[in-house]
Amino acid sequence: MSSEQKVAIITGASQGIGAGAVQAYRKLGYAVVANSRHITPSTDPGVLAVPGDIADPDTGVRLVDQAIERFGQVDTLVNNAGVFVAKAFTDYTDADYDFVTGVNLRGFFNVTRPAIAAMLRNDGTRRGHVVNISTSLVDHANIAVPSAIASLTKGGLNAVTRSLAIEYAARGVRVNTVSLGIIRTPMHAVATHDALASLHPIGRMGDIGDIVDAIAYLETAEFVTGEILHVDGGQSAGH
Repeated sequence: MSSEQKVAIITGASQGIGAGAVQAYRKLGYAVVANSRHITPSTDPGVLAVPGDIADPDTGVRLVDQAIERFGQVDTLVNNAGVFVAKAFTDYTDADYDFVTGVNLRGFFNVTRPAIAAMLRNDGTRRGHVVNISTSLVDHANIAVPSAIASLTKGGLNAVTRSLAIEYAARGVRVNTVSLGIIRTPMHAVATHDALASLHPIGRMGDIGDIVDAIAYLETAEFVTGEILHVDGGQSAGH
């Protein structure tokens, strides 16, 4: 097993934060397995694009197996893929629940379980790192953004971050989370940006680079585990 080049698996990697994370890890010298439901092959030999829906139980194992087959190991997992459906709680349908929990919770479980198992086979005392993506709505609910199922699922990620960080600390696997405000990505129409910016005490939306920088910090911060790092323009502090 090579100790020279590390390998990251990044879900939701076809655009936005995930695509930015792919580039950040390549700059850190990592090979990357990039996943989303619809992702095109990369011309970079250091990036292996693997399409698949993480809500499918087979996808996580396939990502890990292909990472090991192509690059030899798994050192980092960035659980970036996630979905958000904003509705009044009583308007949610069973289909909404299955969709959001399928990606945000089942998807996390499907990929993270085999990824940590692979990390534990790495040599040395620093065997791996998991970074989850959450939302500051878990900590600071906002009447303008109904988000019960987001809080249910992403709150679960916050909790499991601490649980896994403690469970695997002595075995060399760190687990952290970046908790987001509203980020300027293609999912938000430009016409909504002013209104969305006003939801942050700092007065602007976040940029993809803000989140990618936080992920890269956690990757290199070897004394940090179990951290919920808020990158939210002050949302979690109050408004």
